[in-house]
Amino acid sequence: MPSWKEYQEQHKDRFLNELLDLLRIPSVSARSEHKPDMIRCADAVKQRLLEAGAGRAEVYPTEGHPVVYGEKMTDPSLPTVLVYGHYDVQPADPLELWHSGPFEPVIKDGKIYARGACDDKGQVYMHIKALEIMTKTNSLACNIKFIIEGEEEVGSPNLAKFVKQQKELLKADVILISDTSMLGMDTPSIDAGVRGLSYIEVEVTGPNRDLHSGVYGGAVANPITMLAKMIASCHDANNHITIPGFYDDVVEATPAEREKMAKAPYNEKEYSEDLGVKNLWGEKGYTTNERTGIRPTLEVNGIWGGYTGEGAKTVLPSKAFAKISARLVPNQSSAKTTEKLLSYFVSIAPAGVTVKAAEHHGGEPYMTPVDSIEYRAAAKAIHTTFGKEPIPVRGGGSIPICSLFEKELGIRIVFMGFGLDSDNLHSPNEKFDLFNFYKGIETIPYFHQFYAEMKKGE
Repeated sequence: MPSWKEYQEQHKDRFLNELLDLLRIPSVSARSEHKPDMIRCADAVKQRLLEAGAGRAEVYPTEGHPVVYGEKMTDPSLPTVLVYGHYDVQPADPLELWHSGPFEPVIKDGKIYARGACDDKGQVYMHIKALEIMTKTNSLACNIKFIIEGEEEVGSPNLAKFVKQQKELLKADVILISDTSMLGMDTPSIDAGVRGLSYIEVEVTGPNRDLHSGVYGGAVANPITMLAKMIASCHDANNHITIPGFYDDVVEATPAEREKMAKAPYNEKEYSEDLGVKNLWGEKGYTTNERTGIRPTLEVNGIWGGYTGEGAKTVLPSKAFAKISARLVPNQSSAKTTEKLLSYFVSIAPAGVTVKAAEHHGGEPYMTPVDSIEYRAAAKAIHTTFGKEPIPVRGGGSIPICSLFEKELGIRIVFMGFGLDSDNLHSPNEKFDLFNFYKGIETIPYFHQFYAEMKKGE
């Protein structure tokens, strides 16, 4: 469809400027002070959907942040694609590590730098602009619905209720998600699955108040020291997770799947240099790509306690805290894993301290069959615009709502992400290549075309 490419070329500068305006809204779902920004961003997304040609767009309130729904329904005989994404973003901390303001987008060396540039505003906006292109060129091959939420970065606590209440509204044939990445623009790939998540917080309490470390040090257990020992006990010398029963339900990847993964291009020297580390770390017996895709992990996401301000203060703290998350692979249950984590940290509490552990949020792992119509349509679309067959890979991140969607709506999900793992998601200086942004807009209409053709031929 040459007219798609022509329309995009004519309007590409406007497409970019509209995205930059969206990135200027600090829609941080985790921070209560940004609640007005969340509403402002939801309204902006609604308006952009209408401008792109949606016949209907609405902002639905929830007990937390609102959900934006949009649709372009042209023919009931055509298949319906439900596009999922999120307009909320991670907190930008630490601010001092950004080379420009996180909500003051700049373009440098062909990349957009801003919080949400890739995760997920930039990728959501590809779909909105693809809708505009197909609408304006009168080439819609499918009905299209959008569900764009504002709580993905905090575990989507209110989305399940919304989906259960709005099954008829969200009725579709497939869910299309661009909240994942590719191996590279010269090595296109499709995530055939994402990992699940179990997230907890641990609180360790020692004395009933902060103490003078000279007067009491050596006589009273230091909660930070105790917490550090507890965390250290979670891995053995082979970096294997030691929590009892942690691996019980893990479905091991087959030799054939590991062989396919090994075909993905990988340069350990470049990988290490990009991260600024001398040596990589991980579970013995697995490659780096396997460790980040087919194996479960346990990581400390934050740890604090005592005095952390400027200068010195010789204190033995009363409390210490840590946020800890596990990434899960097929057949692992987030609920069961969370219970194991909570029980483990309480059970290993050293003498002299008490331990409390609580759940934050979780989500299930998800796999999509590579022989499904949904996957094959995405693969053909990418092959059409990239000129290469995409490699199926497993994503290391988590999209907690995937299993919920399939369970409640009874339809499959296909991932078609255009970001890169090196785009600093959740980190300072998040970025999104202009090439990737425009390539996504170019590719998405082909998915709709090929999916409609394949469904018709079923």
